[in-house]
Amino acid sequence: SSDRALVLPGSVQPLEETVVYPRVSGYVRRWHVDIGDRVEEGQVLAEIDTPELDQELAQARAQLVQANAGLVQAKANRDLSRSSVKRYEQLVPAGVAPAEELEQRQGQAHVAEASVTVAQAAIAAQQANIQRLSDLKRFAKIAAPFAGTVTSRTVERGALVTAGNATPLFKISATDPVRVFVGVPQDVAPSVRVDAPAKVTVREFAAQPFQGTVARAAGALDAATRTMNTEVRVPNPDGKLLAGMYAEVALTLPTPRRALEIPATALYNDAKGLRVAVVDPGNTIRFAPIGVERDTGATLHVATGLDGSERVVKLASAELSDGMVVEIIP
Repeated sequence: SSDRALVLPGSVQPLEETVVYPRVSGYVRRWHVDIGDRVEEGQVLAEIDTPELDQELAQARAQLVQANAGLVQAKANRDLSRSSVKRYEQLVPAGVAPAEELEQRQGQAHVAEASVTVAQAAIAAQQANIQRLSDLKRFAKIAAPFAGTVTSRTVERGALVTAGNATPLFKISATDPVRVFVGVPQDVAPSVRVDAPAKVTVREFAAQPFQGTVARAAGALDAATRTMNTEVRVPNPDGKLLAGMYAEVALTLPTPRRALEIPATALYNDAKGLRVAVVDPGNTIRFAPIGVERDTGATLHVATGLDGSERVVKLASAELSDGMVVEIIP
């Protein structure tokens, strides 16, 4: 047969799964969802009071007011220095003021001009700081990153949470569709193709197989198991398939090369190697050495030694010898 039917063990996994952590530090004011609840993308899961962040934001806004006042003062000093330079540019040629005084006034004008630039940069820095704190404040409302089901809640009202991954809040899983991962054996791994049909069964719904398709394959074999990790994606609109379930996946894959199937009882395995007895056109016995690709127990998949046109003796017998004439009874 050029196709091989496989039934492989697998594990049901969600399409997406993530643990939600806080981005800001504070106290949990309230939570809105619990385990088993369906949530939509962007839905608020919990709210956090952030007193320290609120103080930082108020301080940053006050510093912005101060920076704006500093800019007004710097511009006034600059304008005064410009006026002073213009006066001395008239007094020096008339001999009323020394040239050194003009040079001093010009230097002060350059300093005043630079002070304006510094004040403008301070305003921009304070505005950026306020924007940063405002963006951070938005994370006081914990939102769902994608639509799914809440599978864990580890937060209570009044709990102190810190920004980062030290305080998990929720775990969310998206399970429509689900992913089932299986290990495809080496001999048929090159034949795995995306969109190939697959049938998934679980013990809890033994009479109801779930139809799926191959979504992707690793493209490399695991060095320990000599199998290729393959993902089968299965629609799960009613949520019957739960993450973590054990499943069996039935796949039919073409073998990379032609293999012939013979009964296991036809095999001779002795000092001369693996052989089968073949009846030639003249009804004489000939022993053909073979190479076995796979032993399924009841049958053998023969990779070399036969071309498919031979008549193979189904039951190996020690009474048969090379060149013996036999009679075939229909």
